[in-house]
Amino acid sequence: MKELIKKLTETYGPSGREERIREVIKGEIEGLADEMRVDVMGNLIALKRGSSPPAPPKLGGRGRKVMLAAHMDEIGIIVTHVDEKGFLRFARVGGVRPLALVGGRAVFADGTVGTFGLEKREPEEAKKVPGFDKLYLDVGAKDKESAPVGVGDIAGFQRPFAAQGDRLMAKSLDDRVGCAVLIQVMRDLESSPHDVYFVFSVQEEVGLRGAITSTYGIQPDLGISVDVTITGDTPEARTMAVSLGEGPAVKVKDGGMLAHPAVKNLLVETAEELGIPYQLEVLAGGTTDAMAIQVSRAGVPAGCLSIPCRYVHTPTEMVDHNDVLNAVKLFVALLSKPIELG
Repeated sequence: MKELIKKLTETYGPSGREERIREVIKGEIEGLADEMRVDVMGNLIALKRGSSPPAPPKLGGRGRKVMLAAHMDEIGIIVTHVDEKGFLRFARVGGVRPLALVGGRAVFADGTVGTFGLEKREPEEAKKVPGFDKLYLDVGAKDKESAPVGVGDIAGFQRPFAAQGDRLMAKSLDDRVGCAVLIQVMRDLESSPHDVYFVFSVQEEVGLRGAITSTYGIQPDLGISVDVTITGDTPEARTMAVSLGEGPAVKVKDGGMLAHPAVKNLLVETAEELGIPYQLEVLAGGTTDAMAIQVSRAGVPAGCLSIPCRYVHTPTEMVDHNDVLNAVKLFVALLSKPIELG
């Protein structure tokens, strides 16, 4: 899956500008789905029809309508001002951190590349993390008129994919690695008793917006998001029982939701049946598309399978390839059998 992850992570697609990454994903899943459509928000929705009739309400054993969601947008910046010398001021799109920007590069949809610079600061300010008002983007323009981009243009980070053995490094692993999991599950899933909707959602980083509308339209019986989660295995990291290479993490709780106990148990039991390593995730802050799925309409039993990821929301994130492969195995096994929610 490394080549697939490389292709996805190196594709442009900040929140609200997902057209290019959506076309790449469409090309990867062409011929794998019975139906494929793009909704008004821009979500890419692919359906693999099940072999069993729908289960009666509150009963298991036959086919269900299952939704798997991974967001295809990435964090970025949006230009708010161009000064007379051609330097760009900007605001963040999603959870961008100033400390991760200085010296890095950003790329716009038209290919324009810029580097992040930092204003000169007084000695007493130099020890503090700079705010966005102290940062600018230099696209090499000589003046305002020659700047190739302007107010309202959106850029994502520019950083190539790299693999050090099983450790994969790239920008936008949040959540292109989740998209890669869904694509591989579509490839490996030979048959299922369930109607499985694979949703590549938009605008997750700015408010779970694509998941809200797609869930409302699909009305699933069960929903699971695939996203990344932070780890507790780096020096001076916050205490958290998630590490790279120890298996995908089954979410128990995050800052926006409590996973449905039956969905959490379904993931755990499936992993244990197959001997797939897994971890349990309790995340203090942040959330995923699973929150939007859970509270859609009258409510949906929802959970999340997370890929452990170091340095989330920076230009270089890191995951372990084995965690990704095991996430795929878990989903293929889960979707290949009847689902009892208790």
